[in-house]
Amino acid sequence: MRQALTRIRQAFWAILLLLAGTAAGWAEFSDEQREFYASWIRTAERAEDVIDAGRASNAALEVLRRDLVQFREDFNTGRTRNRDRIATLEAQINALGPVPEDQEEAADIADIRARLTERMQSLQVPQVVSDEAYRHANGLISEIDTIIRERRRASLLERGPTPLNPEHWPEAWRDLSAAGSVLWNETISQIRADTTRKQIMTHLPPIIGLLAMSLLLLTRGRHWASRLGDYLRQYGGRGTGVWSFVVSLVQVALPYLGVVLLVQAISLMEILGVRGSLILASVPYWALILLAFHWLSDQLYSARLENDLVPVRQGYRAETKILIESLAILLVINDSITHFEQIESVSDATRAVVGFPLILFTALILLRLQRIGMRDRAAAPVSEAGADPVIRASASRLIALARAASYLLGYVAPLLAVLGYMNAAEAIIYPVVLTLLLLASLLVLQRFIGDLWGWISGKGQAARDSLVAVLAGFALALVSVPVFALIWGARVADLTELWAKFLEGFRVGETTISPTNFLTFVVIFAAGYMLTRLVQGSLRNSVLPKTRIDPGGQNAIVAGLGYVGIFLAAVIAVTWAGLDLSGLAIVAGALSVGIGFGLQTVVSNFVSGIILLVERPISKGDWIEVGGLMGYVRDISVRSTRIETFDRTDVIVPNSDLIVGTVTNYTRGNTVGRVIVPVGVAYGTDTRKVEAILGEIARAHPMVLGNPAPSVVFQGFGADSLDFEIRAILRDVNWVLSVKSDMNYEIAKRFEEEGIEIPFAQRDIWLRNPEALRQSDVPDNMLKQAEPSGQPIQPDLSDMSEGSSTGEADGGDHT
Repeated sequence: MRQALTRIRQAFWAILLLLAGTAAGWAEFSDEQREFYASWIRTAERAEDVIDAGRASNAALEVLRRDLVQFREDFNTGRTRNRDRIATLEAQINALGPVPEDQEEAADIADIRARLTERMQSLQVPQVVSDEAYRHANGLISEIDTIIRERRRASLLERGPTPLNPEHWPEAWRDLSAAGSVLWNETISQIRADTTRKQIMTHLPPIIGLLAMSLLLLTRGRHWASRLGDYLRQYGGRGTGVWSFVVSLVQVALPYLGVVLLVQAISLMEILGVRGSLILASVPYWALILLAFHWLSDQLYSARLENDLVPVRQGYRAETKILIESLAILLVINDSITHFEQIESVSDATRAVVGFPLILFTALILLRLQRIGMRDRAAAPVSEAGADPVIRASASRLIALARAASYLLGYVAPLLAVLGYMNAAEAIIYPVVLTLLLLASLLVLQRFIGDLWGWISGKGQAARDSLVAVLAGFALALVSVPVFALIWGARVADLTELWAKFLEGFRVGETTISPTNFLTFVVIFAAGYMLTRLVQGSLRNSVLPKTRIDPGGQNAIVAGLGYVGIFLAAVIAVTWAGLDLSGLAIVAGALSVGIGFGLQTVVSNFVSGIILLVERPISKGDWIEVGGLMGYVRDISVRSTRIETFDRTDVIVPNSDLIVGTVTNYTRGNTVGRVIVPVGVAYGTDTRKVEAILGEIARAHPMVLGNPAPSVVFQGFGADSLDFEIRAILRDVNWVLSVKSDMNYEIAKRFEEEGIEIPFAQRDIWLRNPEALRQSDVPDNMLKQAEPSGQPIQPDLSDMSEGSSTGEADGGDHT
């Protein structure tokens, strides 16, 4: 208590001192705001008294916590009050410059500075007050959460009487009999009361209407749902499974609606007492559990489905469906017993004796389901082998983990109950059942989304293997995380607290990054990015093709505009999101040093890419040669350039190699280029005749320019031929290979017509001093052919290769 009063006094005096510092500070608060803050002081004081006493129930603490959360939200809004005005005043004060130290400031400027400073301080009062109150409320909420968590932890670890002690069985039977008798007598008394008959007669028409509608929905609801499915299939989608899934949901919704109407009719008749009414209010929830488990078992193991999402061995489908629906019945019985315990005060022994059979039966069913699954994996059934590949691949590990966990906890929960830890046993076994229900439901929903996408896209069953199905599964898993948390004991307040902290964001220096700021940044940046791409597309397809700019220049303009647009989009997004990145300048400067060393190659390529776009030594579509690679430039990006070789392979070249290295551009500026066609003729041929023929061939080709005229060069006397070259300038050097091939064909044709021989190399081998060859090195037939006079011999090259002799040899060339 003393600590609480001290905290309140400290906050009170802090506010007083702040208000005393500026005369206009209190004027910033309206009468409503003053009353609100006074109400907050009273609530905070009451919360601290409750926390110090530690005697309030969890329900009372939750109510108090909700009040504190509401105050905290209001104070969090007030923390940003007048932010824009304060920023404007700070800018005005900064515009006046610093206060001179060595001389007196001008009177007019001093008055303006004092007036602006006073105004800014008065505007800061609500911010400071709200921030202090926000932190105070946040601390009180944390203390309440700690108390509730400690109590729940103590409840889980609390040990009570064991249910196996026979001494507790008679007591449990008496308690249950007494509770049932009280409920029965109360209901009979209520039915026999005159007020009940009067109530029934007064509301007889609506009661009859509700009962009739309830009876129709319960008896004919499933049939109507099937008829609805037949009608919807007329619009397409037959055989996709979409309408079957919709019909299954309607078959759950209509009977559930019938139960709700029946409960409303009974409530309207007022034939139940207080205890019966409390139980009746839970009947729709119990009906929903039974219908949901029945729906799930039908979706998992229906005879009309080819494959099982959670496979079982053939012949065990019916048993598995019965086990799943039995789990629903056990959940309903457990919840009804919990309501009885709330209505009638029962001992811990009775609670243990009554709850233990339910825990045991639930555990046995889980173990049986696990064993069916183990047999399924051991036997490798056909149904699993033909199961949906994507869902099987994405869910196999999850199913295996869930089965292993249920198998383990199926042993642990009954053991804890036997030892007297009933709260811990119930906190384990029933969440396991609900977890399995939720996991199976997620698999069914993922399959439905895959079937729906298959119908829309026309892919059919193959759509279950698409990216849409995978993303849908990921989204479902993400959305189900809070549900899993609630199943395993998390409070709604815990989830809302996490969400509040998430929305609050985190601080980096003086900058607060919240989901709102981040979402604003993403939306604005995405809009700027899309606008940039739209402008790029318009320029590329509509504007630039109508200009005289070459394709390389058009590509450079479009790419440069893209970089500028993305940069401006990022700057505008940061500004509109309210992110002050000035506080990160020092950190960014320090990181840039280390990052610079690690990314110097990337930075070099980036700068080189900018240089390529500005100077344009190469352009898109150019034929270049760099680093031994030759091909066409297909794309120039910030980091690299893509070159398509003549083999139709893409080569990614870093931009720095194009700036630092030597690059040959065959088509820079224009496509005019030279072709050289070498040809040799036999010795003794008329060279002038050859020159005339080659000139005619060159001038006759359509790709050869007439100015400058092609020329024929007599290169010289080769070892085997007289060497000539055709040198011609082509209109488009990209056709150099085709032109060269055409000229070679024409040369071969004309030379054959004119009787001009194109020589080829021939080699004769001469052996000197053949008598010096050893008998073992040269075959006998070669020695017989050898002549002392040194005449040439024709060796059998299959028996002896050139240079294999140990004697001296001469090589002579003969044409």
